[in-house]
Amino acid sequence: MFISFFAELKGAGLPVSLREYLTLMEALDLDLAERRVEDFYYLARATLVKDESNLDKFDRVFGHVFKGLDLLSDAPAAEIPEDWLRKLAEKHLSEEEKALIESLGGFDTLMETLKKRLEEQKERHQGGSKWIGTAGTSPFGAYGYNPEGVRIGQHESRHRRAVKVWDKREFKDLDDSVELGTRNIKVALKRLRKFARTGAAEELDLDGTIRSTAHKGLLDVKMRPERRNAVKVLLFFDIGGSMDDHIKVCEELFSAARSEFKVMEHFYFHNCLYETVWKDNRRRHSERIATFDVLHKYPADYKVIFVGDASMSPYEIAYAGGSVEHWNEEPGSAWMQRVTDLYSSAVWLNPVPERHWDYTHSIRMIRELMSGRMFPLTLDGLNRAMKELAR
Repeated sequence: MFISFFAELKGAGLPVSLREYLTLMEALDLDLAERRVEDFYYLARATLVKDESNLDKFDRVFGHVFKGLDLLSDAPAAEIPEDWLRKLAEKHLSEEEKALIESLGGFDTLMETLKKRLEEQKERHQGGSKWIGTAGTSPFGAYGYNPEGVRIGQHESRHRRAVKVWDKREFKDLDDSVELGTRNIKVALKRLRKFARTGAAEELDLDGTIRSTAHKGLLDVKMRPERRNAVKVLLFFDIGGSMDDHIKVCEELFSAARSEFKVMEHFYFHNCLYETVWKDNRRRHSERIATFDVLHKYPADYKVIFVGDASMSPYEIAYAGGSVEHWNEEPGSAWMQRVTDLYSSAVWLNPVPERHWDYTHSIRMIRELMSGRMFPLTLDGLNRAMKELAR
């Protein structure tokens, strides 16, 4: 069973290694899961899953291989995990249902009956109100209903009375195959993290306090600066025109970036970077900021992220006066070159599907100016972009 579990995880695209599988086997030999399905689920997940985006795939494979609570079928009746069943019922039953269970004899009666049924029943049972089976009103089994119910062997919950953690699939929106959203954008951006202790000493240094107290013989409390993400980011958003089709995903990216990066500045431009940018779109024509001022103010250790579809006339990139909004004295390519010369860590995120890039001349031009560092605005593209910036 465990070999097939390992094989199916590999088949689902999870990067599990033989070493990790052997570690799980060693943990089972030490009885760390204590023969409880939920404990085994958490132990296996902690051992075999290295990336948050694979948690939902793991849940799906786990539910398929072990088919819910089938692991209990081979266990002696005395080893039914009562604590697990009690906690699960207390969490998911309503107050009325709990009162009904107590009136019928309580959890002890429920568990004793389950043990006896497992000992007496020798074959599969369909329907009815006594035996463990399916589609009946017995307190035990699958695809039936009873407020005292203990579900065994059911693929998924129908009445939400016995929900298992792997059936709930709480991590499905972290899967790298689903659409973008603020939560999973944050997961991707977390790859660009470099922690350092900065600012005022406001966090207890427990190790330092213990060492100093032991050395002096008196309590000597030591404080230290809090660990913060030390990465500094400049975000440049293309706004207006064809980018109106991508407002939602840009808003989600902006929201995620603001919460993830403590040091972040954002600016707007239209189609291509020129001699000015702005921070307030309502005052884009009256309150502009010289691009040279931005390059002089923010040092070269900043990470630069451009967000735009790069879809425009090639003249806007290659020629002076090519801008559709104003007379630009220098071509956009000159400004893009200045940015990439100053900031060695720079990427361009493009909401246009990658398979369409070769059909738009301006996208190819911007990609060349970025030395190939253009990535699609998808979870996979974000992951690749963050790896590039983390170099």
